[in-house]
Amino acid sequence: MGLFDNAVPGGNITKPLMIALGALLVGKMLSGRSEEPAAPQAPAPTPAGTDTSADGGLLGGLGGLLDKLKGAGHGNVADSWVGTGQNQPINANDLGAAIGPQVIREIAQRTGMNEQELLQQLSTALPGIVDKLTPNGQVPQNHQVASAFNS
Repeated sequence: MGLFDNAVPGGNITKPLMIALGALLVGKMLSGRSEEPAAPQAPAPTPAGTDTSADGGLLGGLGGLLDKLKGAGHGNVADSWVGTGQNQPINANDLGAAIGPQVIREIAQRTGMNEQELLQQLSTALPGIVDKLTPNGQVPQNHQVASAFNS
């Protein structure tokens, strides 16, 4: 997987987890990689204030995800992932509350995972993934995040 090889404890990034991360951070770019042709989908209803731009994922990209975490009172945790120090963990339920049930439900449907398993894997993976995407403590542009997923 290149950039993300050591981002997740144990180094195991499954295809469903990559789809989930892609849905959160880079939009629909990963949906075309399945073995079966993807049926055209009508856009899902989104909560007010959610940016679903094609390259920005369900929350408006990495910056949108970090903003959601900060807005839910997890700014110190999010900042630790972007900064150069130790990454702080996040509880799966706290992550789910920050992201929102509608987004979690949509990602779970895309990946075929149940919501609790999805949150558990995301809470384990996101600190390392965000850390890898922000090596100099700077949040990259959405197209830079997308290119990291393509490499």
